Amino acid sequence: MNMLHSFTNRLIKETSPYLIQHAHNPVDWFAWGEEALQKAKEEDKVILLSIGYSACHWCHVMEKESFEKEDVALLMNTNFVNIKIDREERPDLDHIYMDAVQAISGSGGWPLNVFLTPDAKPFYGGTYYPPVKAFNRSSWTEVLQAIAQSWKERKNEIESQAENLTAHLTQSNNFTQIKFDPIINEAQNLFTIEQCRTMFDNIMKAADKEWGGFGKAPKFPQTFIIQYLFRYQHFTNDEAALHQALLSLDKMLQGGIYDHIGGGMARYSTDNEWLAPHFEKMLYDNALLIDVLCDAWQITNDKKYKEAIQKTIDFIRTELTHQEGGFYAALDADSEGVEGKYYVWQKHEIESILGKDASLFCEFFDVTENSNWEETNILRILQPANEFVVTRNIDYKEFNKMIQDCIQKLSTERTKRIKPSLDDKIILSWNALALKAIAKAAIVLQDKSLLELAERNFKFIETNFKKGDRSVEMLHTYKGGVAKYSAFLDDYAYLIAACIQLYELNFDVIYLEKARQYTLYVLENFSDNENIFFFFTHSYQKDIIIRKKEIYDGATPSGNSIMATNLSKLSIIFDIPAWEQRASQMLFVLLDTVIKYPSSFGIWASLLLQNFVGLNEIAVAGTNSDELAKKITINYIPYRIIMASGKINETYPLLKGKPDSLKSLIYYCKRYNCLNPFETINDLMAYINKS
Repeated sequence: MNMLHSFTNRLIKETSPYLIQHAHNPVDWFAWGEEALQKAKEEDKVILLSIGYSACHWCHVMEKESFEKEDVALLMNTNFVNIKIDREERPDLDHIYMDAVQAISGSGGWPLNVFLTPDAKPFYGGTYYPPVKAFNRSSWTEVLQAIAQSWKERKNEIESQAENLTAHLTQSNNFTQIKFDPIINEAQNLFTIEQCRTMFDNIMKAADKEWGGFGKAPKFPQTFIIQYLFRYQHFTNDEAALHQALLSLDKMLQGGIYDHIGGGMARYSTDNEWLAPHFEKMLYDNALLIDVLCDAWQITNDKKYKEAIQKTIDFIRTELTHQEGGFYAALDADSEGVEGKYYVWQKHEIESILGKDASLFCEFFDVTENSNWEETNILRILQPANEFVVTRNIDYKEFNKMIQDCIQKLSTERTKRIKPSLDDKIILSWNALALKAIAKAAIVLQDKSLLELAERNFKFIETNFKKGDRSVEMLHTYKGGVAKYSAFLDDYAYLIAACIQLYELNFDVIYLEKARQYTLYVLENFSDNENIFFFFTHSYQKDIIIRKKEIYDGATPSGNSIMATNLSKLSIIFDIPAWEQRASQMLFVLLDTVIKYPSSFGIWASLLLQNFVGLNEIAVAGTNSDELAKKITINYIPYRIIMASGKINETYPLLKGKPDSLKSLIYYCKRYNCLNPFETINDLMAYINKS
């Protein structure tokens, strides 16, 4: 059935679901590109740049309140060149103009609304603006009128302001001018256990020791910090680190931030107890959750973590997987215009569906007549099942089966509801995060179906994201058979990390060769001749006012921290010392900041610990080397490289000179020191765990 629309603008030609959502606004929207930028210059008009994403609740709110109103659209169309950007398609532009708004107002977020001069330099902006003055915020129309009038009356002043702000953004991007010097490499002296302890202490100062996680609401998963605590405990035996890491995971998995019916985790919790999430479900959050859950499973062998891994991957497989193996970006927070409506329950609904089992189910999941959130109920567990059954004298196996049966019934009923909309664009960087996580899960769970899922996704990436059939150059986003936008540093960095992980699936060196090819490409096209850090954008990209360098590990890791980690590993795999030296220098430049603020630099923090303890270099050689190596990978060995070959291999330094004997042997080296080969995994693990 075709819907009739009063208005259709240029965004109808786009592939981004977020942009298409605005295609029938009366606003004369442009996508970012030469047409819009040239129009602004020719007509000497201010650019109104509005940035958001498909799963953003307040983006939808502002659209309904303002962008769908004809009188507001008339004001926008008359005075501005209006450009809409999907931040997930163009993170480079989002980073630049988010920095500008944060410099102007001290805070940022989405929707992001920024006013630019005709040459795309920012001078004013903010986030959500209400339709009438409220919440100590000017109304959207007041802002539009004020900017339009100021441009007419004080254009020179605004242009000067824009120049100053752009200069500030450029300067703040030059956080260091230290060049790469391949001669300097004293990593063992630069990085100490005292620094790692200080990071741990700083993390624990912000730790919520009752509800897990770090800091106050809104609370984000911060899986990088949990991962650091696991690794720190492994090398120091500090039980407080392990306790806080597991407490954080447990409370999230018990809370409303985790979908107990369909699996998958939302972006963040609006409260300290992980009860009420911002309901959007992003591919990257769930990829990072799977990654850290694999560590928890290896460390504890507690099946609840294995089950959470499987359920989260099932969510991705069911809700976010393209028929050819790519992974979609996100599920919206809203359905039927209401945030969270798809996920919440009234008690009487559950009683009618579950019958006699409803009472116990509701007690376990904190479902009440009075509700636990905005006159409805979000499922959450306040008492773990093993404790719940003891206090009520219930058989654990029977209780668990009952709960699973109830969840299945509620799942069936929930599918009858109107689902949140799907952002079905496929983003290379997020796919690479998911690919790495699923490959890791396939390895630690020894699950062939996950291996196949990972290999299928890698094939999808190789087939659909290359700029040319034989090219190493990649594109950033794919939808409807079309890939576009040059890939960013994150895309390559995450993909390289995924290739390194994929090698452990079956020890096929093609993945390592891919990692090397992509690394060489990054070094050539993203390096700064004046600085050891990498630019976020490709050297030939010209439609930006600044080439930024991202170092902060936020909701996703920074491309620079992942590249430093990649270089460190690949330097050993391919015996390229300069790569390790560059990685060490990148970390050294940020050392004081990472130690002081580890929660904002979680990947860097783990790299610092790695630099102190060293990488475990494990090579398995012999006729059954692959099988033996796969059994080694089941064990928790942070900071490791494992290579295997069933025949003499002189190509890779770790395998060089290893005989192809009938009996496989395990060779172990660390920090330029090699031991006599081990014959059994038990002997290897005994040595690793005591050293």
